[in-house]
Amino acid sequence: MIIEQNINRKRHYREDKLSETPFRSVTKSVSWRILGTLDTIIISWFITGEASVAFSIGSIELGTKMILYFFHERVWNTIKWGKK
Repeated sequence: MIIEQNINRKRHYREDKLSETPFRSVTKSVSWRILGTLDTIIISWFITGEASVAFSIGSIELGTKMILYFFHERVWNTIKWGKK
């Protein structure tokens, strides 16, 4: 049973590795977060009128959203729905 689970896990990783590597997911996360954080900073600045508050919100959001996006991508990579 344990050996079979290991084989299935290795097979699943190989299939996932062919569709998208973890490094690619990290790279996408970083590029998306740069754009998303700039958007958050601009919106926060517009609402608060305070650049320091806007940059504080943006810096906190940068880390949390990048982590969430990475795991979101990895989970979606395991879902076969919509893939050929």
